[in-house]
Amino acid sequence: MSTFNHEVFSHSSKIVGDELVIAGIRAQQLVKEFGSPLFVLDQADFFERAGAWRDALADAFGERAGTVYYAGKSFLCKEVARWLDQVGIGLDVCSGGELAVALATGFPMDRIELHGNNKSEAEISTGVEAGVGTIVLDSFIEIERVAAIASELGKNQRVYLRLTAGVEAHTHEFISTAHEDVKFGFSIASGAAEKAIAQVSSHASLNLVGFHSHIGSQIFHSDGFSVAARKLIALLATYRDMYGRELPELDLGGGYGIAYVPGEKTLVPAQVMRELAEVVVAECAKHNLLVPKISIEPGRAIVGPTTTTLYTVGTTKDVTLENGQTRRYVSVDGGMSDNLRPALYDAEYFAILANRTSTQPEVDTRVVGKHCESGDIIIRAISLATDCGPGDLLAIPATGAYHRSMANNYNHVPRPAVVAVIDGTARVIVRRETHEDLLALDI
Repeated sequence: MSTFNHEVFSHSSKIVGDELVIAGIRAQQLVKEFGSPLFVLDQADFFERAGAWRDALADAFGERAGTVYYAGKSFLCKEVARWLDQVGIGLDVCSGGELAVALATGFPMDRIELHGNNKSEAEISTGVEAGVGTIVLDSFIEIERVAAIASELGKNQRVYLRLTAGVEAHTHEFISTAHEDVKFGFSIASGAAEKAIAQVSSHASLNLVGFHSHIGSQIFHSDGFSVAARKLIALLATYRDMYGRELPELDLGGGYGIAYVPGEKTLVPAQVMRELAEVVVAECAKHNLLVPKISIEPGRAIVGPTTTTLYTVGTTKDVTLENGQTRRYVSVDGGMSDNLRPALYDAEYFAILANRTSTQPEVDTRVVGKHCESGDIIIRAISLATDCGPGDLLAIPATGAYHRSMANNYNHVPRPAVVAVIDGTARVIVRRETHEDLLALDI
């Protein structure tokens, strides 16, 4: 049923009368003023979720709490970087472009973590010269690359080693990142991790302060995080035995799941951190280690539920299937250019009529985009009212993470604007692209 569901919408979203209202602003008003499709980001919800992860880490680990690094890949713009600074958490960047956003806002460099499996020399140089807090090393070549650049710049660069813990995260294979056959990090099982430790330790320009692990994305159970923590802590003990000192930090990554459709539950930060702390403390005691400073990297878990995409219905079509049944196709004015996840990950979404309610019967519906591609499907199957038609607004919640950040210009379609809403006010934080923007790159 396509009725409003609190689990998947932002906290400031509700139905008032017959219409969706976000932070006190009607959906129709937003589309009238800012156009469609439109990403509507609930600013208060963002602050609430970011603060919840910050507080959960602090409550669970006390003085051993490290940094909450917001995963910029989920969605980043200058205004979001400013919000992160206000909340007092860090920022994880994995490209020169994401780092440029942070630099443009004056984000504190000591709270920046520079990631990526193939950082260019230019990206590394920019990061080291700017004073990024930590660089996460991902390959033997990169160890030498960062060491040489840091030496040339006269820096002693803090680094983590990204380790592959051999954990099978129960998620889509494209977003599972800690099993052995993957492009990220140094394998613990194969011995590559110990070789990487020795290689880093041979460079005076590198300061190895800890290990890093990220097991995947959209994970709903803490088991995988616990297994990874056990393996990394065992390696911390090995490091102590080899080098006579303990590494002070451990970054256990992110990947915490959120609800996209009714029936799913967004992970509760306090519960996840409490469970993780129990494992970390017990494992450190087992190996006679001090508890290292624990950092985490939520991205989707902060921004994902904050945002609702508003689409305008353009056409509808009834298609008779081979079994004689009928499916209604509802085409909207966006699609795989602003939400690539269904095509990429078979991701599931939920939608409601945002401009009115309907008393008409519901019918099996497929919500599709406007692109010249059969795979341009936003929602494969949902029940929507039979009178859903041209001019209606559809609201799809939980579209804050990996939507605008993965948006593209397929068919030369301009990317939508992002509007932040709070307390009855709305403002553009990322403007809508125009055809002039698309043509500006042509020579």
